[in-house]
Amino acid sequence: MAQDTGGNPRGLYFLTDLANTVRDDPEAAAADLQAILERHGGPAFQLTDTDARELREATAHLIAILTTHDPDEAAEAINTLLDRYPARPRLVRLPDRPWSLHTQPPPTADLTHWLLSTSALALALWLSERGTCAWGECAAPDCDHFFIDTGRRTPQRFCTPRCATRVRVAAHRAHHATG
Repeated sequence: MAQDTGGNPRGLYFLTDLANTVRDDPEAAAADLQAILERHGGPAFQLTDTDARELREATAHLIAILTTHDPDEAAEAINTLLDRYPARPRLVRLPDRPWSLHTQPPPTADLTHWLLSTSALALALWLSERGTCAWGECAAPDCDHFFIDTGRRTPQRFCTPRCATRVRVAAHRAHHATG
């Protein structure tokens, strides 16, 4: 039985924020990606345009996993990243946050290595704890943002309550228009 971890998505809000930004703007600027790193307590990289390009390319691997709904396929993709981008797990305490498990890539590793090793570990922990792909894409017709499913009962379908409300209101209006 999968262990219930409640609302602790293992740092995956960073991952979905990055994936949504890159998906919305495939040419996201270094400053935009730097802001995401800073917002989520990432390492203090000073991103160049080259770094931003490499980060966007690396994010494509993560987007491929986030679009996967089959746990076996997701596990295979995550294991491939763990093999390709190894790192030592370390307990880290960020300011005003509890201890969390991060990766420490080799000293010669670049930003891509850090991103993919950290993300692969976070996804692996989440998949193993939840026993399923507890992530997805918003079901709202005009939204394709990713989310991390922290729910305990029914699977999450929308990225935000706002998207869920828009869909419910549209369905309600359509129902009353035909009735």
